[in-house]
Amino acid sequence: MDLGNNLFNARKKSGLSQEEVAEKLGVSRQTVSKWETDETLPDIRQAKRMAILYNLSLDELISFDMDVKAIEDAIENTSEEVQNKVDWTKMWSKKYPVLATYQSTVNTSIYAEELDKLLCDLEKRYGYSRLDSLLVLKDILAHTWNKKR
Repeated sequence: MDLGNNLFNARKKSGLSQEEVAEKLGVSRQTVSKWETDETLPDIRQAKRMAILYNLSLDELISFDMDVKAIEDAIENTSEEVQNKVDWTKMWSKKYPVLATYQSTVNTSIYAEELDKLLCDLEKRYGYSRLDSLLVLKDILAHTWNKKR
């Protein structure tokens, strides 16, 4: 995706018109249009002001991806009550079928015991809550996975 499309999508996502953006940035509507059609580029100060206006970091604005932003927004705006109602294993098993079948072939109690020891260690050693310990283990696992790919 090119910068112009990123600027257009970020503006649309924020619910602003080209005129509104132009007014807030002190430029013409035609200037905003030229940025969004890749005829010209905003200077770094203008880009930074747009990022602030669209509630994004400059990096996020430059690499704005509607799908990723929509997912991030959905996660951020989903209450814990709703999250607790979702059967995450069932949802993810649609994409990764092994999640629906492994429990009948893997002796999960062995892994559960080891994971419980790790969770308890994080709770005792660092004073984390049970949930925070789980999140730390998940993150460590993700980093380990990414290193070996």
